[in-house]
Amino acid sequence: MDLFESPARKVFNVVNYIILIVTGLTCVVPFINLLAISFSDSGAVAAGRVSFWPVGFTTAAYEFAVTNGKFFPALFISIERVILGVGVNLIFLVMAAYPLSKTKQQFRTRNVFMVYFVATMIIGGGLIPTYILVTKLGLLNSIWALILPGALPVWTMIILMNFMRQMPQDIEEAAIIDGAGVLRRLISVMLPLLKPALATVALFCAVGHWNDWFSGLIYMQSPSRYPLQTYLQALLLKMDEIMRLSGGDYMRIIAMMSVRTGRAAQLFLGALPMMILYPFLQKYFTKGLVVGSVKG
Repeated sequence: MDLFESPARKVFNVVNYIILIVTGLTCVVPFINLLAISFSDSGAVAAGRVSFWPVGFTTAAYEFAVTNGKFFPALFISIERVILGVGVNLIFLVMAAYPLSKTKQQFRTRNVFMVYFVATMIIGGGLIPTYILVTKLGLLNSIWALILPGALPVWTMIILMNFMRQMPQDIEEAAIIDGAGVLRRLISVMLPLLKPALATVALFCAVGHWNDWFSGLIYMQSPSRYPLQTYLQALLLKMDEIMRLSGGDYMRIIAMMSVRTGRAAQLFLGALPMMILYPFLQKYFTKGLVVGSVKG
């Protein structure tokens, strides 16, 4: 902190740091406890002796998670969904945000389209009509049923649109003078400058696809087609039954774990990919989010 700051400013900074530290701990501490439970002996967990360090260290819960034959297929479906879903989202987001970033003089019906898009944030089509539409299109039980209904997230599109509106108009005007068409200006001029914003919205979309369990439950008719979060949701509700019905090679593993340790291991494995991805996109995420929220 600056030595020449006023007392009021110093107090504000101290309070601000305390709030941020407490907020950060409330986010991190549950994950530490979850990780400790997943590596702990079932007896220690049942007795409530596990806090932030494993008691009776064992990897039985993780062995069960990766050897029961269902975790990795669900993981691969989620990875496929994230890759395809984020790609589709970015294409639609750029195509919608670019014309809407123009002024009313440049795009006369801009306000009409903005009202239309914002209305979809307030008034949804409903679960039953959406399900009927997905069924009629023949998308049921396919990866596209998880992607296409949310192909254009409007709130994320507004962030990207506002980022585009902050960009200097001189850059695009120079491209127009050079004879570049709309598509050429978008691909060659705008997109290279949109890396922070694209990283931001890509992270939003990736987290949305990864954490969504309800779509898999509705649109996937076979449990073998469940994405990871849907599989984990079903597993958490039926963990005791699955452990009871599992036998043979799993008996040694099950003897060293409990329902709580099994659930903790599955939850931590489900959250791990996003925890790994976020640090690589953090600098773009912060910059894109701040700049994209300046002007609506």
